Amino acid sequence: MRTLAILPVKSFAQAKQRLSSGLEPPLRRQLAEVMLYDVLSALSATELDEVIVVTAGDAAAEIARDQGARVVVDAEQGHNAAASVGITEALRSAAERVLLVPGDCPALDPDEVNQLLDRPAEARSVIIVPDRHGTGTNALLIRPPDALTPAFGPGSAQRHARLAQAAGIAYEVVEVPSLALDIDTPEDLATLGRMPDQGLRTHGLLSRC
Repeated sequence: MRTLAILPVKSFAQAKQRLSSGLEPPLRRQLAEVMLYDVLSALSATELDEVIVVTAGDAAAEIARDQGARVVVDAEQGHNAAASVGITEALRSAAERVLLVPGDCPALDPDEVNQLLDRPAEARSVIIVPDRHGTGTNALLIRPPDALTPAFGPGSAQRHARLAQAAGIAYEVVEVPSLALDIDTPEDLATLGRMPDQGLRTHGLLSRC
């Protein structure tokens, strides 16, 4: 089954504002860069057919191309708008399903992604991967790509479930440990620090700080 990953990525200058109390802007930019490298490196080792990065940032686009991903230019109107742009591009590429995944989960484990892709699912379905707090959504596996309109943001795990029910498509909530941790707060960075074997570029940067 042709499966494409979609990563909406903010311009690095706009990334990780919630870390501003502990990290200066240059370091936040570097953190966003190395996390994207780690995520793309992990995805390149999975069963995915292709990766699409949707971004308005030149630096993010350069990293994406360097890692073999396709780049789609975005007007930077928000995460959900970028996700929809990626879905449209995936449909043009005859994708049968898409995996929406963030660029700030540097601990991403390729084996766990493959396990997620291999889960049985109905012809019209969505798998919801919650964040580590169980309230947000860190990934969506949607079949076909336009079966569900993404609605990321606070409380989105339940929101995506309600949207799936309203659309009459099957849904399942699946915990994926390495996808549960997205880096937004100092507490997230501390949690990542306890996972030294994953996200090597990110750990390398943090070790120098």
